[in-house]
Amino acid sequence: MTAKVYIVGAGPGDPELLTVKAQKILSQAAVILVADSLVPEQILQDVRSEVEIIRTADKTLEDILPIMVARVRSGQTVVRLHSGDPSLYSTLHEQIQALLAAEIPLEVIPGISAFQLAAARLQVELTVPGLVQTIILTRISGRTTVPEREELASLAAHQASLCLYLSARHVDTAQAQLLQHYPGETPVAICFRLGWPEEQICLVPLAQMAAVTQRENLTRTTLFIISPALQAGLARSRLYDPEYSRLFRST
Repeated sequence: MTAKVYIVGAGPGDPELLTVKAQKILSQAAVILVADSLVPEQILQDVRSEVEIIRTADKTLEDILPIMVARVRSGQTVVRLHSGDPSLYSTLHEQIQALLAAEIPLEVIPGISAFQLAAARLQVELTVPGLVQTIILTRISGRTTVPEREELASLAAHQASLCLYLSARHVDTAQAQLLQHYPGETPVAICFRLGWPEEQICLVPLAQMAAVTQRENLTRTTLFIISPALQAGLARSRLYDPEYSRLFRST
């Protein structure tokens, strides 16, 4: 393998949900820098015994970057392992900018995001014809602020399938803003540590979202899915309707 930094999405936590490419790269890496507070230990179960594993939960970018740069310049293959997909809430942007500035080659390997595993676990489609055709991935303002134009209350006005990340510590505020537009009986899936051994999913009405989250003490690694699709009932797309003509089938 080429000496460079591979920024790899580990998926939500289940090693069997790693992509084939991610598994291949992990198995051949010389150095793995893992976001260990968010990536479970079992993701590393098949790496080589001689691989250098560096845990980064207690490190800053200023700590991490020199390690990646030095290892690549010495001819080693480096994996920066993130939870979920690197394009979502992963500090991907700042790492890419720093690596490019240091003239370090890199490649990004996508991963399954928690909202995708949640839909699979719940056996639902989040874009049901005639009911909801939009998915919003967002978070509520906390220590990291959200631009004013993206405040949760304004996004909730669309009544789309809304996937709420990194918001469990502010669940009271989130619920209040969501209730400005979604009916109180709108179903919510509270998904804790999807893909981890301690995975937990609760399906509750929106009006009970905060109370259940707090009762179960779910303060970290929790995703909320708020969507009418969670109780869609009977619905059918036109794609496989016998009366619907398309490129590969004529009526």
